[in-house]
Amino acid sequence: MTFRIHPLPLAPFRPLFALDDAALEALGARRMVADAPHSAPCRVSLIDAAPGEALILLNHRHLDVPTSPYRSAGPIFVREAAVEAAPAPDAVPDMLARRLLSARAYDAAGMMTDADVVKGADLAGLLELWLAHPALARVQIHTARRGCFMAEARRS
Repeated sequence: MTFRIHPLPLAPFRPLFALDDAALEALGARRMVADAPHSAPCRVSLIDAAPGEALILLNHRHLDVPTSPYRSAGPIFVREAAVEAAPAPDAVPDMLARRLLSARAYDAAGMMTDADVVKGADLAGLLELWLAHPALARVQIHTARRGCFMAEARRS
């Protein structure tokens, strides 16, 4: 079974980069600057922002299935210099491989069917195992400690 990690698309976030700080704050977003290596993972480029790099921190609905009790949203970073990532099949971006992750499996109706905590280096094996089940539609990947959404995996 092959999988592909899907980043968030850049287009919905691009207009935010032109807003001033007051306009961002009115939307519940903030312009931030990465202050340490590996402290601000971009959900569009699937790479960590370099120290000193500008990002937008905002709330994003990552599981948008209106009829699911698991419908959820949370904070994400998007680098102002982001270019949409296109990971190869069966590839785990370094941004994920270096972290402790929480993986959450969902069916097509947005119902959670399984969940586990996994080292990023072991994520590929878990995705292959779970996505072999035909009823599974997606696996959402979050940071294990803070619980922030990182990316989604689906069959490729």
